[in-house]
Amino acid sequence: MKEQLKGLLDQAQINLSEAQIDQQLALVGLLDKWNKAYNLTSVRNPKDMLTRHVMDSLAVRKYLDGQRFIDVGTGPGLPGLPLAIAEPDKEFVLLDSLGKRIRFIRQVCHELKLSNVTAVQARVEDYQDEKQFDGVISRAFASLNDMLSWCKHLPAENGRFYALKGLYPQDELEQLPGHYKIESIEQINVPGIDASRHIVIISKRS
Repeated sequence: MKEQLKGLLDQAQINLSEAQIDQQLALVGLLDKWNKAYNLTSVRNPKDMLTRHVMDSLAVRKYLDGQRFIDVGTGPGLPGLPLAIAEPDKEFVLLDSLGKRIRFIRQVCHELKLSNVTAVQARVEDYQDEKQFDGVISRAFASLNDMLSWCKHLPAENGRFYALKGLYPQDELEQLPGHYKIESIEQINVPGIDASRHIVIISKRS
């Protein structure tokens, strides 16, 4: 699997150290192990996890601007854990309302010695953080409207929302509230995934 991951990373032009590659593989191993008991993801095959979880998460790395991020509705830590492994100097809060997912994330952080991740069990609309965030990341979490409504208190003054979507979300974009602006919409190509992927980057109008 290591050679498979290295090949995928080369295709995506993503540079990771040998230690970071080992951590990504260890993450897949833990996800596979825990999945059997806790049903954390519908993806059952570890090789599929490499593409649909690790590579799909890392594909957004180059768009992130800032030092402090929150991954809302993170599920079993996606995309937050692969990103935190790839960006050890950035800080990530991974938030989910389900206890089994947060317990899994904490175990991963313990075993992989990830010191830049904080796992929080809470509903996003109830979560408060004094420092606020450079970026609010969501992957298959909610409509753009709901994301902005539930997460409006999270970004700092110049913070951004990063919404990871499948198909181009035309209907959702048309319903965007007027006090937000679309900074960019990028099509993402993820090696090993033959499906449409987009990232929508949104900020508050000043």
